[in-house]
Amino acid sequence: MRFVDEAAIYVKAGDGGDGCVSFRREKYVPRGGPDGGDGGDGGDVLIAPDPNLSTLLDLVSRAQFRAADGERGGPRNRTGASGEDLCIRVPLGTVVTDEDTGLQILDLAEPRQPVVVAPGGRGGRGNARFKSATNQVPTRCEEGRPGRERRLRLELKLVADVGLIGRPNAGKSTLLSHISAAHPKIAAYPFTTLQPMVGIVETDAYQRFTVADLPGLIEGAHEGKGLGDEFLRHIERTRVLVHLVDAAPTYGSEPVANYHVIREELALYSAPLAAKPELVVATKMDLHGAGQGLARLRQGLGREVTGISAVTGQGVRELVGRILHVLQEVKQLSEEAAPEL
Repeated sequence: MRFVDEAAIYVKAGDGGDGCVSFRREKYVPRGGPDGGDGGDGGDVLIAPDPNLSTLLDLVSRAQFRAADGERGGPRNRTGASGEDLCIRVPLGTVVTDEDTGLQILDLAEPRQPVVVAPGGRGGRGNARFKSATNQVPTRCEEGRPGRERRLRLELKLVADVGLIGRPNAGKSTLLSHISAAHPKIAAYPFTTLQPMVGIVETDAYQRFTVADLPGLIEGAHEGKGLGDEFLRHIERTRVLVHLVDAAPTYGSEPVANYHVIREELALYSAPLAAKPELVVATKMDLHGAGQGLARLRQGLGREVTGISAVTGQGVRELVGRILHVLQEVKQLSEEAAPEL
């Protein structure tokens, strides 16, 4: 299935049904009076997050969504049937924005009940509603009100505990395939990952967390260069960043400089994103010269750097343990910071 993380749709709620003008006519019942019923309400358009979806592809192929109209009222005070609601299901992490005003309507980062984004029109009143002491034979009714229509922009931001970041060909996909059941494309050239992928990691402590593999970033990514800011937004939802740096780059670059390039791009794109907890990992430790690269990283950054080889498994188990530990710390801090109800 093709990964689609943006879609523009038009939604139209159902119109309310018209009221009815009718008078009671029965044998032996003279001057029966008005009995025109009300029209039915139009159906609402709702949006609901669905954990089983991972793309907005279905919305791209169908750009217009219309709920059913309410039916016209009938004689004998019969109310018209209300129009059926229309529920649009989207992946978790979808942000819904009104395209005309630019205002954010919904942020569906967590499972929740469907939310009305376009209410249906109210049904018109029948002539029985207008009967009074001074108007015992009303001949008017109301038309149903139109349902709301609006243009919406949907943007998917993946929801994951951990985001793998780094320059192209830093080993992100290889690591993801090693620690989870995900099967990203792996090859010996840059930009093999053209769309985000999410895998579930099961630890020895019978705990699990989700990891998102993001396409490689280059200098100028925040301005859209390379795969750029098209995918930078996906790591905004993550709790922890795992920054992979090639310890033995074959294209002549320096590991420390490569690290700082990515850090600068994160800061230019979003300060809160750059402030997320980060683990630095030197990859491809099975290659010649990787040991020297790891030493330069530790010295140049002045912080702990974990060396791994996703091919041989060196250091991977220890890395998973560190990630789990940091996630538990982040969760504890968020719970302490949460206001008491």
